[in-house]
Amino acid sequence: MKNGLKRLLKATCALLMLSSLHLKTQAQYSRFELGFELGFSNFLGDLGGNAGKGQTFLKDNMMSLAHSIKGMHIAYRPTEFLNLRLSLNVGRIGGADSLIKGNGGYEEARKVRNQHFQSPIKEALFLTEFYPTALFVYDPEDVYHRLRPYFVIGVGVFHFNPLGQYVDEQGYKHWVDLKPLRTEGQGMPQYPDRKEYKLTQMNFPYGFGVKYYVNDKVSLALEIVNRKTFTDYVDDVSTAYISNEDFYNYFGEASGRAKVAVQMANKTAFANGGVYRPNYGVGSKRGTATNNDAYYATSIKVNIRLGKGKNSDGYYYNRSSKSEVDCPIVRF
Repeated sequence: MKNGLKRLLKATCALLMLSSLHLKTQAQYSRFELGFELGFSNFLGDLGGNAGKGQTFLKDNMMSLAHSIKGMHIAYRPTEFLNLRLSLNVGRIGGADSLIKGNGGYEEARKVRNQHFQSPIKEALFLTEFYPTALFVYDPEDVYHRLRPYFVIGVGVFHFNPLGQYVDEQGYKHWVDLKPLRTEGQGMPQYPDRKEYKLTQMNFPYGFGVKYYVNDKVSLALEIVNRKTFTDYVDDVSTAYISNEDFYNYFGEASGRAKVAVQMANKTAFANGGVYRPNYGVGSKRGTATNNDAYYATSIKVNIRLGKGKNSDGYYYNRSSKSEVDCPIVRF
C-alpha cells in the first residue's frame, strides 16, 4: 500500500512538473522590453549640504534642490534572474551654499563660500538588473509575488555643463558657462597641475528598485540609482582660489570675460557687503579635490514587454491565463 502511494505521488509530481514546463513553453514572450521613466535628481558634491562636515553621499542631500529627470530605455532579459538595460536620460542638477542651514559647525565655512551652480545632464547608461527572488519557487496564485525587488549596477557616460549666475553692473542676473572662465586656473600656464576638465565623462551607476507586474506585458518600478563620477568638476569647484590678477593676465585687462571670471570664482563678497571674506583668498581651499562628485535619481518607471506570446507551433496569441512572471511550485 505504501509503495503504491509513493509511486502514485511520484507520477503525480512528474505530471505536474511536465505541465509546468509545458506552460512555460507556451508562454514565450519577446525578451525585449521598452520603458519610460520620470523622477527627480539631486547633486552630491562640494556645493550645498547640511550641518557638519561635507560628505559624499546622502548625508548632504538637499531636497530643496531636486530637479526633474526623464528618459526611456530598452532592455533584454536573457533569464528571469537578469535584465540588461540601455537607458537614455536627460535632467538637471544643482547646488547652492546659500541654502545651507547653519548650525555653528563645519557647514558655516561652506555657507560663507557662497558658491552655486546648475547643470543640464544628458546620460547613457548600460545597466544590469539582478532579481534575486526569481531564484525562489513559489505559488503562482500569490498576488504579492508580483513584486520583484532588484539590484542594479553598470557603467555610463554623461554630459554636463556647469552654469553660474552672474550679476552685472545694473543688477541683472545672467546664467553663464563656468568652464570657459577657468575659475581655479584650469589650463593656465602658471597652474600646470590644473588641467581643463572635459564636459563628457564616465560614471558608475548602482542602486536598487522594486518592480510590480501589472500583467504579462506591463510592469511598474520604483528605482533609486546613484551615479558616482570620475570628476570633481561637475559643480566647477574642486581645489583652491587663485588671484584676480591671474584672470586679468590670462583674458586681458579690459576683457569682459576676466570681469565675469573674477566674480564667479570668489563669491564670498556677495554674502559680506561687497567685501571678500578673509581666509578665502589666493591659495585657500575652495573645494575638496579628493572627493569626486556624484548625483542620484529616484524614478518611477513604466515597462512594456514587446511582442506577443508565441506557442510551440509558431503562432502568436494573447494569453489571458497565468502570468509568465509566476514561478510554478509542486505541492502535496
